[in-house]
Amino acid sequence: MQLLDANDQFPDVSKANADGLLAMGGDLSVSRLIEAYKKGIFPWFDNEGPILWWSPDPRFVLFPNKLKVSKSMHQIIRNGRFTVTENKKFHDVITACSEVERDGQASSWITSTMVQAYCKLHEQGLAKSVEVWLEDMLVGGLYGIDLGNGVFCGESMFSKVSNASKLGFITFVNKSSYTLIDCQVYTKHLASLGAEEMSRDEFLLYLT
Repeated sequence: MQLLDANDQFPDVSKANADGLLAMGGDLSVSRLIEAYKKGIFPWFDNEGPILWWSPDPRFVLFPNKLKVSKSMHQIIRNGRFTVTENKKFHDVITACSEVERDGQASSWITSTMVQAYCKLHEQGLAKSVEVWLEDMLVGGLYGIDLGNGVFCGESMFSKVSNASKLGFITFVNKSSYTLIDCQVYTKHLASLGAEEMSRDEFLLYLT
Protein backbone atom coordinates (compact mmCIF):
# COMPACT_ATOMS: atom_id res chain seq x y z
CA MET A 1 0.00 0.00 0.00
CA GLN A 2 1.45 3.34 -1.04
CA LEU A 3 1.48 6.46 1.15
CA LEU A 4 0.52 9.44 -1.03
CA ASP A 5 2.00 12.90 -0.71
CA ALA A 6 0.05 15.88 -2.05
CA ASN A 7 1.49 15.62 -5.58
CA ASP A 8 1.84 11.85 -5.88
CA GLN A 9 -0.03 9.95 -8.56
CA PHE A 10 -1.97 6.82 -7.68
CA PRO A 11 -0.12 3.53 -8.11
CA ASP A 12 -1.45 1.06 -10.64
CA VAL A 13 -4.60 -0.60 -9.29
CA SER A 14 -2.93 -3.99 -9.63
CA LYS A 15 -0.95 -3.00 -6.53
CA ALA A 16 -4.09 -3.11 -4.35
CA ASN A 17 -4.15 -5.75 -1.63
CA ALA A 18 -6.62 -8.64 -1.49
CA ASP A 19 -9.27 -6.39 0.11
CA GLY A 20 -8.85 -3.75 -2.58
CA LEU A 21 -6.89 -1.22 -0.48
CA LEU A 22 -4.51 0.61 -2.80
CA ALA A 23 -3.15 3.72 -1.06
CA MET A 24 -3.54 6.10 1.85
CA GLY A 25 -3.09 9.83 2.28
CA GLY A 26 -3.34 12.54 -0.34
CA ASP A 27 -6.35 14.82 -0.33
CA LEU A 28 -9.95 15.12 -1.54
CA SER A 29 -9.42 17.88 -4.06
CA VAL A 30 -11.59 17.90 -7.16
CA SER A 31 -8.61 16.99 -9.35
CA ARG A 32 -7.62 14.10 -7.08
CA LEU A 33 -11.16 12.70 -6.99
CA ILE A 34 -11.55 12.96 -10.77
CA GLU A 35 -8.24 11.14 -11.25
CA ALA A 36 -9.36 8.44 -8.82
CA TYR A 37 -12.73 7.72 -10.41
CA LYS A 38 -11.24 7.70 -13.91
CA LYS A 39 -8.90 4.94 -12.71
CA GLY A 40 -11.54 2.91 -10.89
CA ILE A 41 -10.46 4.11 -7.43
CA PHE A 42 -12.65 5.56 -4.67
CA PRO A 43 -12.10 6.90 -1.14
CA TRP A 44 -13.54 5.12 1.89
CA PHE A 45 -12.39 5.91 5.42
CA ASP A 46 -13.62 7.35 8.72
CA ASN A 47 -13.05 10.38 10.93
CA GLU A 48 -10.41 8.64 13.01
CA GLY A 49 -8.00 7.65 10.26
CA PRO A 50 -6.26 8.85 7.09
CA ILE A 51 -7.86 8.91 3.66
CA LEU A 52 -7.93 5.37 2.26
CA TRP A 53 -8.22 4.65 -1.47
CA TRP A 54 -9.75 1.42 -2.78
CA SER A 55 -9.98 -0.52 -6.03
CA PRO A 56 -11.54 -3.92 -5.25
CA ASP A 57 -11.36 -7.00 -7.43
CA PRO A 58 -13.93 -8.21 -8.26
CA ARG A 59 -16.05 -5.09 -8.71
CA PHE A 60 -19.80 -5.07 -8.06
CA VAL A 61 -21.77 -3.54 -10.94
CA LEU A 62 -25.24 -3.31 -12.41
CA PHE A 63 -26.09 -3.34 -16.09
CA PRO A 64 -29.26 -1.19 -16.41
CA ASN A 65 -30.91 -3.73 -18.73
CA LYS A 66 -30.50 -6.38 -16.00
CA LEU A 67 -32.25 -4.35 -13.31
CA LYS A 68 -34.63 -6.54 -11.30
CA VAL A 69 -37.83 -4.95 -10.03
CA SER A 70 -40.03 -7.01 -7.73
CA LYS A 71 -43.82 -7.16 -8.03
CA SER A 72 -44.15 -5.22 -4.78
CA MET A 73 -41.88 -2.44 -6.11
CA HIS A 74 -43.88 -2.30 -9.35
CA GLN A 75 -46.96 -1.72 -7.21
CA ILE A 76 -45.24 1.05 -5.25
CA ILE A 77 -44.15 2.73 -8.49
CA ARG A 78 -47.64 2.52 -9.96
CA ASN A 79 -49.13 3.87 -6.75
CA GLY A 80 -47.54 7.24 -7.46
CA ARG A 81 -47.19 8.05 -3.79
CA PHE A 82 -43.60 9.23 -4.17
CA THR A 83 -42.02 11.86 -6.42
CA VAL A 84 -38.45 11.43 -7.69
CA THR A 85 -36.21 14.34 -8.73
CA GLU A 86 -32.55 14.80 -9.67
CA ASN A 87 -30.04 17.39 -8.47
CA LYS A 88 -32.52 19.40 -6.43
CA LYS A 89 -31.00 18.92 -2.97
CA PHE A 90 -27.52 17.44 -3.31
CA HIS A 91 -26.24 18.74 0.03
CA ASP A 92 -29.32 17.47 1.85
CA VAL A 93 -28.98 14.03 0.27
CA ILE A 94 -25.29 13.54 1.06
CA THR A 95 -25.85 14.86 4.58
CA ALA A 96 -28.72 12.41 5.11
CA CYS A 97 -26.52 9.58 3.80
CA SER A 98 -23.82 10.57 6.29
CA GLU A 99 -26.30 10.28 9.17
CA VAL A 100 -27.45 6.74 8.44
CA GLU A 101 -26.52 4.24 11.15
CA ARG A 102 -24.93 1.19 9.53
CA ASP A 103 -24.28 -2.21 11.07
CA GLY A 104 -20.67 -2.68 12.10
CA GLN A 105 -19.73 0.98 11.69
CA ALA A 106 -19.14 3.17 14.75
CA SER A 107 -19.07 6.32 12.63
CA SER A 108 -19.94 7.33 9.09
CA TRP A 109 -17.35 7.16 6.34
CA ILE A 110 -19.04 10.22 4.82
CA THR A 111 -17.08 12.73 6.88
CA SER A 112 -17.60 16.49 6.84
CA THR A 113 -14.53 16.72 4.60
CA MET A 114 -16.14 14.23 2.19
CA VAL A 115 -19.37 16.24 2.15
CA GLN A 116 -17.49 19.42 1.24
CA ALA A 117 -15.45 17.66 -1.45
CA TYR A 118 -18.44 16.03 -3.17
CA CYS A 119 -20.45 19.25 -3.03
CA LYS A 120 -17.62 20.84 -5.02
CA LEU A 121 -17.88 18.00 -7.54
CA HIS A 122 -21.62 18.63 -7.72
CA GLU A 123 -21.06 22.34 -8.39
CA GLN A 124 -18.95 21.32 -11.38
CA GLY A 125 -21.61 18.94 -12.67
CA LEU A 126 -19.61 15.81 -11.81
CA ALA A 127 -21.71 14.53 -8.89
CA LYS A 128 -25.44 13.85 -9.04
CA SER A 129 -28.15 13.38 -6.47
CA VAL A 130 -31.51 11.66 -6.66
CA GLU A 131 -34.23 12.80 -4.26
CA VAL A 132 -37.35 10.89 -3.23
CA TRP A 133 -40.20 12.98 -1.86
CA LEU A 134 -43.33 12.14 0.06
CA GLU A 135 -45.40 15.26 -0.46
CA ASP A 136 -42.89 17.99 0.48
CA MET A 137 -40.67 15.81 2.71
CA LEU A 138 -37.33 14.39 1.55
CA VAL A 139 -37.61 10.73 2.57
CA GLY A 140 -34.92 9.02 0.50
CA GLY A 141 -32.20 9.47 -2.04
CA LEU A 142 -28.77 8.61 -3.36
CA TYR A 143 -25.73 10.29 -4.86
CA GLY A 144 -22.80 9.39 -7.04
CA ILE A 145 -20.27 10.45 -9.66
CA ASP A 146 -20.76 10.91 -13.40
CA LEU A 147 -17.61 11.67 -15.37
CA GLY A 148 -19.37 11.50 -18.74
CA ASN A 149 -17.95 8.11 -19.75
CA GLY A 150 -21.24 6.20 -19.58
CA VAL A 151 -20.59 4.91 -16.06
CA PHE A 152 -22.37 6.18 -12.95
CA CYS A 153 -20.41 5.51 -9.76
CA GLY A 154 -22.95 5.11 -6.98
CA GLU A 155 -21.72 6.22 -3.57
CA SER A 156 -24.46 5.98 -0.94
CA MET A 157 -28.21 6.05 -0.36
CA PHE A 158 -30.62 6.64 2.49
CA SER A 159 -34.27 5.98 3.37
CA LYS A 160 -36.45 7.54 6.02
CA VAL A 161 -39.48 5.65 4.71
CA SER A 162 -39.50 1.99 3.70
CA ASN A 163 -38.44 1.42 0.04
CA ALA A 164 -37.77 5.11 -0.63
CA SER A 165 -34.13 4.76 -1.68
CA LYS A 166 -34.91 1.60 -3.67
CA LEU A 167 -37.63 3.48 -5.56
CA GLY A 168 -35.21 6.34 -6.26
CA PHE A 169 -32.54 3.94 -7.51
CA ILE A 170 -34.94 2.03 -9.77
CA THR A 171 -36.40 5.22 -11.21
CA PHE A 172 -32.95 6.69 -11.81
CA VAL A 173 -31.62 3.56 -13.52
CA ASN A 174 -34.71 3.18 -15.71
CA LYS A 175 -34.50 6.80 -16.89
CA SER A 176 -30.74 6.79 -17.43
CA SER A 177 -28.69 6.10 -20.53
CA TYR A 178 -25.72 4.69 -18.63
CA THR A 179 -23.84 1.65 -19.86
CA LEU A 180 -22.97 0.58 -16.33
CA ILE A 181 -23.75 1.46 -12.71
CA ASP A 182 -20.75 0.99 -10.42
CA CYS A 183 -21.91 -0.37 -7.06
CA GLN A 184 -18.30 -0.82 -5.86
CA VAL A 185 -18.62 -3.76 -3.44
CA TYR A 186 -21.15 -6.51 -2.82
CA THR A 187 -24.30 -5.83 -0.82
CA LYS A 188 -27.27 -8.14 -0.51
CA HIS A 189 -29.60 -5.21 -1.23
CA LEU A 190 -28.01 -4.36 -4.58
CA ALA A 191 -27.66 -8.02 -5.51
CA SER A 192 -31.44 -8.31 -5.17
CA LEU A 193 -31.74 -5.54 -7.77
CA GLY A 194 -29.58 -7.39 -10.27
CA ALA A 195 -26.04 -6.24 -9.49
CA GLU A 196 -23.29 -8.74 -10.21
CA GLU A 197 -19.55 -9.18 -9.83
CA MET A 198 -17.11 -8.31 -12.60
CA SER A 199 -13.33 -8.54 -12.68
CA ARG A 200 -11.53 -5.26 -12.07
CA ASP A 201 -9.75 -5.49 -15.42
CA GLU A 202 -13.06 -5.80 -17.24
CA PHE A 203 -14.56 -2.94 -15.22
CA LEU A 204 -11.67 -0.65 -16.11
CA LEU A 205 -12.43 -1.14 -19.82
CA TYR A 206 -15.76 0.65 -19.28
CA LEU A 207 -13.97 3.72 -17.92
CA THR A 208 -11.92 4.39 -21.04
